[in-house]
Amino acid sequence: MLTQPRILVVDDEADLRETVADYLRHHGLDARAVDGGAAMRRVLAEWPADLVVLDVRMPGEDGLTLARELRASRDIGIVMATAVGDVVDRVVGLELGADDYVAKPLDLRELLARVRAVLRRRAGRTPAVSPTEVAVRFGRFAFDADRGELRCPAGEAIRLTRSERDLLAAFARNPGRVLTREELLDLLKGDDADAFDRSIDMRIARIRRKIEVDPGRPEIIRTVRGAGYVFNSLSRSGLVRLPY
Repeated sequence: MLTQPRILVVDDEADLRETVADYLRHHGLDARAVDGGAAMRRVLAEWPADLVVLDVRMPGEDGLTLARELRASRDIGIVMATAVGDVVDRVVGLELGADDYVAKPLDLRELLARVRAVLRRRAGRTPAVSPTEVAVRFGRFAFDADRGELRCPAGEAIRLTRSERDLLAAFARNPGRVLTREELLDLLKGDDADAFDRSIDMRIARIRRKIEVDPGRPEIIRTVRGAGYVFNSLSRSGLVRLPY
């Protein structure tokens, strides 16, 4: 018998979190609900969940704080629940490593679809580059796709979220080729890419802030107006395959 994916719903509104958990259970997921960070930690210590649905706006420790903690300590799916129109929370949540978000008031069918999509993506994750493309150097940086490490000229590691690592690896594998948003999403997430269409530009903007001399005038990841993006293999320091 297949094990049901474990979903932990974290929300300070009792009626809402129980409704969500009941709905997820009704659709074949093993769901539990808790009211905040302290309860979340207690449950996860005994019941390792596959994914957490986090409400952003909670008293005390908010969802963004908890997302940062989870991403730093666990390999777990994270779906943020944000207020309608609250773009800042969505952007910050993605920067902290959330896999997706859904707007409140919640549409339970949409939430279920996004939860399932994140679970499928995480179950089907594969390295974004082949073993012969372990590392590349571009501009002032070295990127080890196998380890997911980006290092600056001084050798210090620069933190990347999982989606940033995957996206940068996809660019490194296709230097000089114009990639549309759809192609980038396919390279990253396969058949479940639709959920991320609205966030691809934000993710590229975040990467640019980490690797470009002037993010406002990028040289490494360039925008091709009306087409998509291109990883510039002829940037100032060129693109060099590194030896094993």
